[in-house]
Amino acid sequence: MNNRRNNGVFRNSFLYIIMFLAVIGVITFFTNGGSQSGTQEINATKFTSQLTSGKIKTYSIQPGNGVYKISGDYKKAQTVSSKSPLLGGSTTNKVTSFTTTVLTNDPVVKEIQEATKKGDASEVVKSQPSGILSNILITLVPMLILVGLFYLMMSQAGQGGGGGRGGVMNFGKSKAKPADPKSNTIRFADVAGAEEEKQELVEVVDFLKDPKKFAALGARIPAGVLLEGPPGTGKTLLAKAVAGEAGVPFYSISGSDFVEMFVGVGASRVRDLFDNAKRTSPSIIFIDEIDAIGRKRGSGMGGGNDEREQTLNQMLIEMDGFTKTDAVIVIAATNRSDVLDPALLRPGRFDRKILVGAPDVKGREAVLRVHAKNKPLAADVDLKVIAQQTPGFVGADLENLLNEAALLAARRNKQEIDASDVDEAEDRVIAGPAKKDRVISKHERETVAYHEAGHALVGMVLSNARVVHKVTIVPRGRAGGYAIVLPKEDQMLLNKDDAMDQIAGLMGGRAAEEIIFHQQSSGASNDFQQATGIARAMVTQYGMSDKVGMVQLEGGGAMFAGEQFGGNAPFSEETSRMVDEEIRRISTEGFQQAKEIIASHREQHKAIAEALLKYETLDAKEIKSLFETGLMPAESEAQANAEHSAATFEEAKAEAAKKDAEQAAQYTQPEEAKNDDTASDSTDNDVNEK
Repeated sequence: MNNRRNNGVFRNSFLYIIMFLAVIGVITFFTNGGSQSGTQEINATKFTSQLTSGKIKTYSIQPGNGVYKISGDYKKAQTVSSKSPLLGGSTTNKVTSFTTTVLTNDPVVKEIQEATKKGDASEVVKSQPSGILSNILITLVPMLILVGLFYLMMSQAGQGGGGGRGGVMNFGKSKAKPADPKSNTIRFADVAGAEEEKQELVEVVDFLKDPKKFAALGARIPAGVLLEGPPGTGKTLLAKAVAGEAGVPFYSISGSDFVEMFVGVGASRVRDLFDNAKRTSPSIIFIDEIDAIGRKRGSGMGGGNDEREQTLNQMLIEMDGFTKTDAVIVIAATNRSDVLDPALLRPGRFDRKILVGAPDVKGREAVLRVHAKNKPLAADVDLKVIAQQTPGFVGADLENLLNEAALLAARRNKQEIDASDVDEAEDRVIAGPAKKDRVISKHERETVAYHEAGHALVGMVLSNARVVHKVTIVPRGRAGGYAIVLPKEDQMLLNKDDAMDQIAGLMGGRAAEEIIFHQQSSGASNDFQQATGIARAMVTQYGMSDKVGMVQLEGGGAMFAGEQFGGNAPFSEETSRMVDEEIRRISTEGFQQAKEIIASHREQHKAIAEALLKYETLDAKEIKSLFETGLMPAESEAQANAEHSAATFEEAKAEAAKKDAEQAAQYTQPEEAKNDDTASDSTDNDVNEK
């Protein structure tokens, strides 16, 4: 739609250019008196001589402001020579008409009259137009045309860049329009995994439906509701559900839509938005990504944020100022509430703050059920198990997971989505698509196998809080292989032992490389990144370091530019050095622990690595069997030797063609063969009966 709109603007602009050139041509025509090529300008004396000699056929006299403007035609074309400034020589042209000017009191006028009789030329005298009317026609009319043309061009440009609401003169108008309550079909039932959050918003809906009930008890409904949470948790969906349940006008706008290149536009749009909402009250204003205009004032450098601060000041006034109205409720969404201005968060403006976080296992199952309504699932798909395998996933991730599974099932020409499709979709969402065709040397493949086996082995030994879900050496994304270790249950708190176990599990890959191959590879870079992050949080946020103490040095809120640099760090250089030493100590202890576990379980480590080299992917049940018995489960062995369903696009296409051919052969079987089969069946029955 945007492309069509831009093309329309370009076409209109081209039309305006053509019109502009046409107006210039008309003005030129009028200013030159309608002269055309083939016309020469002569003086009065030459005109008299040509008139006397009979060269002039006709001429006309038009009285003007103290002069006579004479124009006419020759009986025969006259040859005129003129100098060319470009070529440096002279050129000759044929002219058929002429123009001249004679003063009204000039005695030449009498000579012209006498010469006309001698030369037998016809004379026409035109009436003298009004001087004022002539000036208007020649001067003002073209100017008015140019002004009108310029206004049309600017109006069209304003509509193309200003939302189509009146053009260039209406930049200060808000872009938000009330959504039709009938077109909003989203209700609270469509929002899963956020029961407590919905309960907090029920009061807002009740107030909009029946405000007298609250007013009778002297209650004041919250003027604003701030929805805070990570991306994809359903903040915008909750706001739409509130509007759908309440059935009131719903104004939706993004925080970045307030600020334009013109100074004062943001504050003007805030005023216009609230004025429109008040006229249609009771109503809801939803501002998405409010941190675009609601950041702390005075945090900018160089005074470049005056326009944003003016917009914020106007919003503060509209939400709780002298002209405040209780019939307009503002709902805002952000994932950076720590950068918002304190004046915006005080009671009376955003009184209620609702944290919309990642759902727990029960919430994830509910979200999966909502998104699985229009998808045919096979009997082996258990949404509860999927919810247990996806800790940390938000609503957008779960919707993407089922969508990827549906795409995979369609690519494999299936009628239903089965467990293998969901499992492959989980891997694609977490690590990216598989790259089975990547050429890998034997030594590198063995290194990856023992590396990932080290992660799995340490995870099996330190399994108090976490379980090894899957390990594979199939390259995905940037990873040559990976191990998925999930918590046994959703955790709200992280204790020191669990954190040290996670670090040891992450160090298991590098420990295996050093023990088996006596070398170090770049495959552990992401492991070190995650381990360092956990160790830093233990030291600077969780107070789990005896040397640094129980203090919080980081994580208390986002720092603006200039707060941490240039000598403004919240702690001294000595403390910073101590933090680095503690992070290095914790990482080293985790590495030593992983190394001891692998050294004491060499047989189990080898069994898991060799199984990875053979089967490429192992699940939790297979890893547990290899750890306890050194052998793969019987059913897994049989399944590995059997024919697997097609995985790649080419394999799926070939498999589907094979099945279609088999089905076609069954349906096109000759009737004689069918009769023979029926006869043999009856004979067998007779034999059995005898």
